[in-house]
Amino acid sequence: MKIDDGAVVILALDTSSAGGSAAVIRADGDRVVTIERAGDATRSHGERLPLELMAVLREAEAAIQEVERFAVVVGPGSFTGLRVGIATIQGLALARGVPVVPVTSFEALAWHASGSTDAVALWVEAHRGEVFATLLAPDRRAVLSPAAALKPEAALDAWRDQLASFSRVQFLGDGAVRYHEIIRDRLGAQAQLDLQAAPMLAGAAASIARESPERAVHPHALVPLYVRRPDVELTRDRREAASKG
Repeated sequence: MKIDDGAVVILALDTSSAGGSAAVIRADGDRVVTIERAGDATRSHGERLPLELMAVLREAEAAIQEVERFAVVVGPGSFTGLRVGIATIQGLALARGVPVVPVTSFEALAWHASGSTDAVALWVEAHRGEVFATLLAPDRRAVLSPAAALKPEAALDAWRDQLASFSRVQFLGDGAVRYHEIIRDRLGAQAQLDLQAAPMLAGAAASIARESPERAVHPHALVPLYVRRPDVELTRDRREAASKG
């Protein structure tokens, strides 16, 4: 499957979760081909990158020299994973002299939302018994509740008034998969859940980068979206507070 002259080739990476994913999208006129592969969650992103990106490029029969735009999921998600993923894409993009489209985990998840629900709840695993959560309107763009790191029960409590306005709410993300029992207990049939697996995000990031090239920035401008302060900072603060006590 050789890349044709004039085709747009985009390479995307998601390291917001342990497995993450990588994708290549090729757009040649009306013909669009996307190849997306999940990462090996048994190994760290530092061990796997950039080899996983090179593997998905080989599968697409594309070379890194043909990539004219990168995309990367900037969070929220794993703090360490995000740093490794962003640094990897920064290095490749700087070497190629091409821009990068930053995509949030929420945007990539919303890309997978079906059209059969009134609202979309996006829950990303935040560890410590929390989720990074935001609630979107039916248009998948308007934010009904801003992003926050909350216990699952606290998120549903905070959204009680908004959720009461909708007959169906679609939950997406690895946090929704993990805490599906809490969601079901609280919302019952109002909640639409896919418990098979959380969707991969790299393909969505590549699609967003293709549709919105104006969002591309210089690689140095990439900034992680953490929502909650990094765990290392929270641990340091607790130690300092304990030493003063």
